[in-house]
Amino acid sequence: MDDFFLGCGLFLGGLMLLSLYRGIFGPTVLDRMIGVNAIGSKTTVLLVLIGLLYHRVDMFIDIALAYALLNFIAVLAAARYFQKRKGLYHEKPY
Repeated sequence: MDDFFLGCGLFLGGLMLLSLYRGIFGPTVLDRMIGVNAIGSKTTVLLVLIGLLYHRVDMFIDIALAYALLNFIAVLAAARYFQKRKGLYHEKPY
């Protein structure tokens, strides 16, 4: 069963690389924010998988929940900032 969790973790890491590409090279600020939020969500699941691998799910669930909450608050704060200050919908095309 540990091999299955390890394979899921590696697959999730590959998906995180795709989200990292969108986070770096996204054409708009919204694309970048969604890419970073997807990385944070996948990291939360990856923390739970690590807890399953080490047979310490109780400890890693607490860490994953705290990280998910911080990720959610950070994305809300960034969205609010870019909406009010930088003009989220008024970007210059390349």
